[in-house]
Amino acid sequence: MYENVTYEAILDRMLDRVSDKLDKREGSVIFDTHSPTAIELQILYIELDNIIKEAYGDTASREFLIKRCKERGIIPYEATHAVLKGKFTPTNIDVIGQRFNIGSINFTVLEKIADGEYQVQCETPGITGNQQLGIMTPIDYIDGLETAQLTEILISGEDEEDTEDLRKRYFDSFNEKAFGGNIQDYLEKTNAIPGVGSVKVTRVWNGDISPSGLIPSNAVKNWYEFIIDALDGDPKIWLETVYNAAKNKKLTTGGTVLLTILNSDFGIASDALIQKVQQTIDPDENAGEGYGLAPIGHLVNVKSAEEVSIKINSNITFDTGYSWSNLQGLIDNVVSDYLLNLRKSWADNPYLVVRISQIETRLLSIKGIEDVDGTTINRIADNLTLGKYEVPVYGGASAW
Repeated sequence: MYENVTYEAILDRMLDRVSDKLDKREGSVIFDTHSPTAIELQILYIELDNIIKEAYGDTASREFLIKRCKERGIIPYEATHAVLKGKFTPTNIDVIGQRFNIGSINFTVLEKIADGEYQVQCETPGITGNQQLGIMTPIDYIDGLETAQLTEILISGEDEEDTEDLRKRYFDSFNEKAFGGNIQDYLEKTNAIPGVGSVKVTRVWNGDISPSGLIPSNAVKNWYEFIIDALDGDPKIWLETVYNAAKNKKLTTGGTVLLTILNSDFGIASDALIQKVQQTIDPDENAGEGYGLAPIGHLVNVKSAEEVSIKINSNITFDTGYSWSNLQGLIDNVVSDYLLNLRKSWADNPYLVVRISQIETRLLSIKGIEDVDGTTINRIADNLTLGKYEVPVYGGASAW
């Protein structure tokens, strides 16, 4: 705002206010006494310019953006710890609580998944923990341990929230109010769970079920009366509960919410992440009772988006000295990046469209590719429109 108010401009204005009868040339007493003042005034204008920039959300630096966000009850998401699957032999060994490392990165075993398989958490927060698959070394001696290996990522670690993502959340807070289980409330609470990259909220997701269709008919009544005495334990209790609820018209499709998620890398969510979100929002053992973040009466179901493999075939004309063999990596990268960008926008769109024109444009941007034609997606020469809960995943590219 004050970038034109320079030392020279300030000094000229000051000297213009001094009578021309006095010597104002550089080196004169008048000039030398005004010059330091002009420098200090320029510094003040620079500071004033910074104050104005830092006072507004769209221009504030991270430090002052965080202060503005606090006024809205918003704080940056902290870095989170990656959770991975560890496989150990022998499979009957108990390693819960034990610590391991790969290079300089340490890990702690959290809980058992199955015989020989455990959840292992990286002690270093951030994306570093996502890059450490392989053989682990125990920090302390573990009697009977034969092998220890990290095999896959269950919940991706995330770095501290990016400044521009925080800025977007700040401005979004003015557009829609999160309150009492509305869509914005679910979006904010679900996206805040470590490991979640994006989410779609679907209200009354089982609305295709007619409430009248839940009321047992005479045929169902006869079947129930015939079979109920043959059951015992949990199966009997469950069937009695469901049947009586249906008969007394207590079953309803209202209050149901579906959360469809992607992980923080905008990939398919693991079972561990789905379970974590489910237990945080609406625990299965207390479904609808308000013991999670969901309001009382909301039955929440969590699932992952479904991946659709995208295989590209194309006729590519290469420049001299170039071919599939030396450009395959670049081709894979540009198509993968395009599909990643689509997945990042998935939550904000009713459905995604994988476009041939976009793929060909990106292929033509690669040095060494002269022309592209005849491109197909999954062997079809047309754009691919995905379903509401589907996301594209790169399945490879090849020539016709």
